[in-house]
This record gives sequence, structure tokens and C-alpha cells, in this order.
Amino acid sequence: MPRLDATLEALKQWDARACARLNRAARLRPLAALFRGVSWLGAGIFWYALMLGLLLAYGAEAALPVAHMIGVGITCTLLYRVLKLGTLRPRPYEVHAHIAAGAAPLDRFSFPSGHALHAVAFTLIALAYYPALTLLLVPVTALVAASRMVLGLHYPSDVLAGAAVGASVALASFSLA
Repeated sequence: MPRLDATLEALKQWDARACARLNRAARLRPLAALFRGVSWLGAGIFWYALMLGLLLAYGAEAALPVAHMIGVGITCTLLYRVLKLGTLRPRPYEVHAHIAAGAAPLDRFSFPSGHALHAVAFTLIALAYYPALTLLLVPVTALVAASRMVLGLHYPSDVLAGAAVGASVALASFSLA
């Protein structure tokens, strides 16, 4: 057990150091503003606009993909809330004085990143139906995920876990469709 404890402690330290390094980018005002904007869009606005845009561009043909995205979004939100309340992990800026909050959090706890969770889930669903959106959605998803660490709101492990949960829900949804 001591070896496992040492490994977990090393991972925890790496997580904090990586978050602190990424958070330094928020000291540059233009980068902080960019990532605040990306984070704000990634809180739902971009994804709702995407769904509306698909409906406007493709009409009834987009009804199934948009319904699929909504169903996955609801499932992700419920799962995310259960995980947040089950882990109660404090946010990096609350634990480490050298990590600054670059934006107000949407909720109290850090694990997992709901932004990353939803971004990955919505991207996988949208790309399954509209692969031509890859050059738009993959960079947006990466920026949303990065924004959470740059803004000091999540550790890399929060973002990776959120992405894994989002991908799992999205991929599982295809077996139900």
C-alpha cells in the first residue's frame, strides 16, 4: 500500500504543478480575456448555438442529431452532479495560494470538469452526424478544456476525467440509438 500511496501523491503533486503552470497564462490580460470568453461560451452557449444552427441549416434532418445531443446533455448533467457531490474536491485556487481564479466558478467543486465533459460529449455526437464540423468543434473543445485549467478552476485530472465521462456517455448513447 505505501507504493500506491506514493504514486497517488506523485500524481497529485503533478496535477497541482501542471495546473499552476497553465494558470500562469492567465496573468497575461489578453489570454485571460480569451480563456474567460471561451469558458463562458463552453458553459452551454456555444453548444446551444450549435444545435440551433444545425436546425436552421438542415431543418428537420437535424432533429435527430439535436435530440441526441439534448439527451446526452441531460444524462451528462445528471452524472456530473452526482460525481461533484460524491467527490467534493476543492478547486485549485482554493487549495493553492499561487493559483488564481481567473473566472467565477459555476459551482463549488472541482471534480470532474463539467465544461470538458459536455464539450467532449457534444462534439462526439455532432461529429458522428456532421463530420465536416471537425475543424470547428475539435479546437473549440480543446480550448474549452484548456480554459478550465488556465483559469485555475480545474486540475488537469478534473478535465481528463470530465472528458472521459463525456466520451463514455456519448459513445454509450450510440448503442441506444
